[in-house]
Amino acid sequence: MLDLEVRQLRVESENVLSVQLADPQNRILPAWEPGAHIDLTLGGHIRQYSLCGDPADRRSYRVAVLRETLSRGGSSYVHEELRPGHQVEVGGPRNHFSLLPAKEYVFIAGGIGVTPILPMIAEADRQGAPWRLVYGGRRRGSMAFLDELAAYGERVVIWPEKEYGLIDLLDVLGEAREDAAVYCCGPEALLAAVEQRCEDWPDGTLHTERFTAAARGDDPSDLRAFEVVVASSGKSFRIPPGRSVLEVLDEAGIRVPSACTDGICGSCETGVLSGQPVHRDLILDSGNTDSMMLCVSRAQSDEIVLDL
Repeated sequence: MLDLEVRQLRVESENVLSVQLADPQNRILPAWEPGAHIDLTLGGHIRQYSLCGDPADRRSYRVAVLRETLSRGGSSYVHEELRPGHQVEVGGPRNHFSLLPAKEYVFIAGGIGVTPILPMIAEADRQGAPWRLVYGGRRRGSMAFLDELAAYGERVVIWPEKEYGLIDLLDVLGEAREDAAVYCCGPEALLAAVEQRCEDWPDGTLHTERFTAAARGDDPSDLRAFEVVVASSGKSFRIPPGRSVLEVLDEAGIRVPSACTDGICGSCETGVLSGQPVHRDLILDSGNTDSMMLCVSRAQSDEIVLDL
């Protein structure tokens, strides 16, 4: 974890503030690549935010925070209490939304989902790869970074719903192509629509990042209890149906960093020394037996030993 200083707060649109963070002694920060996010501890809450600055700038990080109507404490803290000079505990960076090589890129962003896309289009532009961004929002006043995006000219299409309706994905995506990569971040309705439109595209073409988890179907693993063993102490904890490993361990005084509690950020990823996890997150694939997200994932085996 790093203790970084707030250097600047800037209004980017209605209800969106960008936050620039730097080391108090101006030391170099850990490197990151487009798609990465960091965890910020804000008023006792851990929240994840995509890095939306320049990866080449090793002296500062930039994130953007939307003031949520139903804030759980993180966004309201940024908008109401955070000020230049304050220090913030920062974890990461981590990247589960990497920009992979492709001959052509189609970027689709909705609302605050534009944040991880900003460094992606800059990198695609630097590489000289053809790309296009369609950026949707409720109205222009609510859409952040429009001035910054204007520098890219016609390659960026601004699509306010109040003016044009929903994004025309048939026009944006066209026919399936093997040489193109599609990157999408935004609200669940947009992600679901893009996923449906890309069903016939080659595997690995579509890359998405969610800020909220998609609905999960009934999982038989939710109906069975299992044992979790903490390797460092040998203590065993029973995880009943309907309760997460994270909750049970937290009650026992075993603190594991966690931001989303919904299987989308990766902050609670913990090593598995033995046993078979059932992954219910949106990051790890089913073949991974080396780690698990304690906030949502469960166990196929009767016991799992965690590297804690």
